[in-house]
Amino acid sequence: MSSTITRELADLKRMSVGELQNKYVEVFGEATTGRNKIWLQKRIAWRIQANQFGGLTNRAIERASQLANEADLRVTAPKESATKPKPKATSISAPHDDRLPPVGDYIVRVYKGQEYVVTVLQLGFEYEGQTYKTLSAIATEITGQHWNGFRFFNLTKPKVTR
Repeated sequence: MSSTITRELADLKRMSVGELQNKYVEVFGEATTGRNKIWLQKRIAWRIQANQFGGLTNRAIERASQLANEADLRVTAPKESATKPKPKATSISAPHDDRLPPVGDYIVRVYKGQEYVVTVLQLGFEYEGQTYKTLSAIATEITGQHWNGFRFFNLTKPKVTR
């Protein structure tokens, strides 16, 4: 390997993720959303070497083509059946968690001086006109950071019925 390529590959190990993303654009000609440092380093290193020494051999390209032709691949999405009715969300019954109040009741939480009200639904929760699957999603919406929904709404202990 030439000394410039060796130097470029060594520089990859010292780069930050942001610098690697910029280098990716430089060598591939397109942006990436990847943020895994090791993956970026490997991809960029492969491309640098492929640009210098050539990519896959003709034999490897032919074999990949054969494998792709033999594979049972779907090229179009399955069509929706017009005769098959879609299940209604209300017809499915989810198991009820003992920590939650009954369906239709409200969960109220005061957070940073503001009162937040959540309605318990059969399949989720309603908050400010939107339906959420979990209390954690609502807690995250309110606070801007991940919370355990039961802990945020002080529902950590099961309700005792007498």
